[in-house]
Amino acid sequence: MKPNNRSDADDRAVSPVIGVILMVAITVILAAVIGTFVLGLGDQLGDTAPQASYTIDGNNSAVVNVTKTGGQTLDSGDLTLSVDGERADSSIDQGD
Repeated sequence: MKPNNRSDADDRAVSPVIGVILMVAITVILAAVIGTFVLGLGDQLGDTAPQASYTIDGNNSAVVNVTKTGGQTLDSGDLTLSVDGERADSSIDQGD
């Protein structure tokens, strides 16, 4: 007659449970990644806003000089100047 050692039976059941949990987790992660690219959401991850640097020179007069100092090319029609939260009505001189 074999003695019933309860701790050995409990230890053997731990490995299969952990294995099943890990396999389910990996399956869910893979399904999420594949689903993202299949639905076309992966294409939007690379889209970022254009980046540009500007310096602003002005004094207490109504003239303010904004000079682009670097970054991507931007169309001047896409730029808006606002002063104290209100849009400034002025033409944009692109210079040379």
